Amino acid sequence: MKALIIGGGIGGLCSALCLLAKGWHVKVIEQASAITQIGAGIQLSPNAMQVMQALGLDEAIKAAAFRPVASQMRDGMSGKVIMSSPMGRQMQRRYGAPYLHIHRAALINILLHALNEHSPDAIALNAPVIGYDQDDQSIKAKLADGSEIAGDILIGADGIKSVIAAQICGPIQPQFTGNIAWRATVSLARLGRDAPPPAASIWMGQGKHAVTYLLGNGLANFVGVVETDWPQETEDDNWHQQGSKKEVLADFADWHPIILSLIDKATAHFKWALYDRAPMPHWHDGRAVILGDAAHAMLPFMAQGAAMAIEDSYVVAQLLAAYQIQGLAQLYNHRIARTSKVQKAANANMRLFHNQDETSRFRKQASMAIADKFSGNKASTMALDWIYSHDVTARDY
Repeated sequence: MKALIIGGGIGGLCSALCLLAKGWHVKVIEQASAITQIGAGIQLSPNAMQVMQALGLDEAIKAAAFRPVASQMRDGMSGKVIMSSPMGRQMQRRYGAPYLHIHRAALINILLHALNEHSPDAIALNAPVIGYDQDDQSIKAKLADGSEIAGDILIGADGIKSVIAAQICGPIQPQFTGNIAWRATVSLARLGRDAPPPAASIWMGQGKHAVTYLLGNGLANFVGVVETDWPQETEDDNWHQQGSKKEVLADFADWHPIILSLIDKATAHFKWALYDRAPMPHWHDGRAVILGDAAHAMLPFMAQGAAMAIEDSYVVAQLLAAYQIQGLAQLYNHRIARTSKVQKAANANMRLFHNQDETSRFRKQASMAIADKFSGNKASTMALDWIYSHDVTARDY
């Protein structure tokens, strides 16, 4: 049996590896000339790492990653810690897997290496897909050059602007959230005393927030999200549009020196507009199915977008192993409640992190909510169990 996987991102590569583990042949079809990720970090929470453990990739990821010691909320201008919750080894003990920060390029390279080891010819590059045709016997990915690639199933892991999702569900346009995001990575050697703390830190402000954390290769990661009333189209779904240092400094003027130093010492500042979309009404059509952002576009405010795609990848492989091609029809029912809940939580955090009036009642309520949600006491730690303790590798399908 052969699976066609549209998109060579994290969800696509994980799908390929999960299916290979179940005896499938796979072909990852990627429109770009190379599978790469430019300067950006990613957070891998325990629920994502459970899948990486099942794939035997956890040690390679740990070697390339940084393990944060805490999760923090800070005031963006003063740097004052609003709350701090321990992470580190506590996450491993509680959930059976660590919480890690890793450069996206490092993660992609680990996934690619594993895929090439098991199936050296699995990737087709320079192959933009424009749709699919199917019958009772097979499904064919239709390429822009007029050629076709045939398989038994097709998985659309092609992002929020998914061609496969548009064919399955009809065109559903993403909506601009009123936010743009900046990304940069900076060598710790350039930052000196202004290096961010070894924690997953959210810096709150009025109409904006920043996220800082360390990566496993001597880099610090910066994300800055700013409210704006104008959408800004980018070349693709990632962050390949380059802005200027002057723009970012203006957006975060008067913020804490750690934030300003990250911006000033970065050699490139990439930006993209944040779009959102309601959950798709269904995820499959015969031999075709969608997962990841193609099925449930995820804002980054819970750091769960990649984790949800990784979970999807494992689940779809299990369903196919249990029910053959009919398993594709079950993915939606297995995943929609969880992914929708995470989407809702991410949207809520977008509002929570951007308190407009520092002295307002909302600000006080938000700070209390944040402290309750993220502090290190038992009750608030358990509040995140629904995310981190959801182990898709330990469930029956």
